[in-house]
Order: sequence, then structure tokens, then C-alpha cells
Amino acid sequence: MRNPIGKKVVDIKPSGIRKFFDIVQETEGAISLGVGEPDFDTPWHIRDEGIYSLEKGRTFYTSNSGLKELRQEVSNYIKRTQGITYDPIKEVFITVGGSEAIDLAFRAMIDPGDEVLIPQPSYVSYEPCAILADAVPVIIELKEENQFRLTAKEVLDKVTDKTKILVLPFPNNPTGAVMGKEDLEEIAKVVIEKDLFVVSDEIYSELTYNGKHVSIVSLPGMKERTILINGFSKAYAMTGWRLGYACGPEDIMKQMVKIHQFAIMCAPTTSQYAAVEALKNGDEDVKRMREEYNHRRRYLLNEFERLGLPCFEPFGAFYVFPSIKKFGMTSDEFCTRLLKEEKLAVVPGTAFGDCGEGFIRISYAYSLDNLKKAMERLERFLKKI
Repeated sequence: MRNPIGKKVVDIKPSGIRKFFDIVQETEGAISLGVGEPDFDTPWHIRDEGIYSLEKGRTFYTSNSGLKELRQEVSNYIKRTQGITYDPIKEVFITVGGSEAIDLAFRAMIDPGDEVLIPQPSYVSYEPCAILADAVPVIIELKEENQFRLTAKEVLDKVTDKTKILVLPFPNNPTGAVMGKEDLEEIAKVVIEKDLFVVSDEIYSELTYNGKHVSIVSLPGMKERTILINGFSKAYAMTGWRLGYACGPEDIMKQMVKIHQFAIMCAPTTSQYAAVEALKNGDEDVKRMREEYNHRRRYLLNEFERLGLPCFEPFGAFYVFPSIKKFGMTSDEFCTRLLKEEKLAVVPGTAFGDCGEGFIRISYAYSLDNLKKAMERLERFLKKI
């Protein structure tokens, strides 16, 4: 029998995050700080709207692009947060999480051999999605001395005549880095000069701790060059509802919706009704959760300082990315020993790209009690090594 599996898929490495998550599931008494999933329940009024939609029998397909009312609320949200107006019919559509939107953007825009610039460390899906779309991923290594922000020079150094898309993964998973307006202005100049497009993943946009999130779409000339991707998983604690959205130029949206139409049909109807409620009345919930995350963030940074664990201050998302270079172990070795000896799971920095070597990712999307227990185990481990 011939080999039934495509080489392109076989060559893609599995997620380094899930590897440790699976081990934790089999380790009795383990504490995991490895998964980026809010420990909050979805706010009740949002859940209630989902329940009500089921009680009313709203179990039909929506349009491929999503509920008109939800697309309008997405448009309203971006208008009030970024001052940019998207046509809810032509320039907004609803996806199965932000991850589907990333995949669709690449598949709709890429011709074989086009290059996609991917800053790393970053979310694990960008590189595989680029490969599956027959693009050539080109890695830009973000540097700790720049607080893991992307610089215009780093982009320019990697641009060729085949470069088509720049991924902009900020606020960043795993580092917590953010890009200010001045940073984005420099990037925008390069994008326009080199005639590039941007896929801006802003799933953590509501989780910033030092001022308001700025989207590159708010800068002159960038709305027409950018696919803005966001969703409901992180800000509204709606991971299992599987709902995201993409906003961008009409011609690109049409092609993304076409792929979505054949592969998915539409995002879950119940989730869409709940999301309307989230965008209309969820601001206070987001504020409350953000304040709690900030409290946890500060606790971890203080603990790292006490333990002598170097870590730059992250201003976004719910991750810290401390350096473990001084211990003379690889990230994988450090995390494996920590899990085996102290039953504490964190993620090697290399799960987010080779340049993550020497770092570990710790999520603070966990209760303060769990974080305190975890720090006790980490302290014992650090004393041993």
C-alpha cells in the first residue's frame, strides 16, 4: 500500500505546549501553569444568552459570514476602541476561533513560494499554517534586549521580493510583549514601502496593563493592508465557545469566507448569540478579569525577583517569560526536570520557536492560590539546581 500521509503534514512538528499538557494529565498531584486558558467562568449574563438561544430553538446555520447582529457589534467594538470603521457586511466575518482566521488569511492570500515573515517567539500556529498554505516561513528572532518587540530594521533585514505577509503577534504569546504606537508607526512605514500585507493577531488586545492597546489598523494607510484577527476566548473567558473574527479589505474577506464556506459552513450559532451579549455588555467583566490578571502578574514578577530569576516586565497577555540561561540547562531539560521532580508544569521557550531557547513560559491564567503553591515548588527546584 502506498503511503497515505502527505509529507508536508508529517514534517510539521506537533505543538510543544500540548506535549507537556498531556504529560501533566498523567501526573498525579501536578500543578500546571502551561495552558493559556482563563480560569474564570464565562460571565453568567453571556452564558445565559447562549442558553436562551437554545431555549428559543436557534439551532440553525447562520450565514457563512456570521450573524449580522454580531458582525455589527464587532464593527462597533473596533470603532470605539481603535476609531476605525469596518463595514459589518463586507469587511467583517465570524470564524471558529482566532486560529481559524489565521489559517484562512494565509490560504486566501498566499501563492506557492510567497514568503511570510513570522516574529518568534510567538504562537505555535503561524508557522504550520504558513507551510500548509504553501508559503515559505521566514523567522524574525525577537530579542530580549528589545523587550521582545519587533523593530523596523528586523523586518527590513528579512524582506525579499518574495515577501508578501508580515505576521504581527502582539500583545505576544508567550512573552507578554506589546507594541506601542511609535513602534507600530515604524513598522507601518516598512510595510507600505515594501508593499506588504499584515496579519495582526490581537487576541490579547484587552489584556494590556500599561495603557490602551493600539492596533496597526488605526495608522494611516494600514487598514487596507491589514487582516485584523481577534476573538472571545481570552478577554471574555470563552475558550470552549470557539469564536473569533476577522476584519479586512472586502476582496480578501470574500476569499476567506469562500474557504470557510466549504470547510466549516459557519461558526457555532449558540456561541454567536452569546458573543453579541459579550460585546454589548461585557466591558465590566473584562475590566474585572484584567485587574485580577494584573495582580497575578505583579505577584509573579515579585517572586521572580526574590528567587533571582531574571524576567523582563511583560505588559500584555497573561504570560511571563523568565530566563533560565544561568542554570546551564536547555529549556526542555529544565521543564522536564521541574515536572518530574516537583510536579510543576511550565512550557519550554522552544515550543514557540528556536529563539525561545533559554526561556520558559509561565501562564498566570490560574488562581493566586495555585500560583503561590507553584512558586513554592519552583523555589525548591531552584535551590536544588
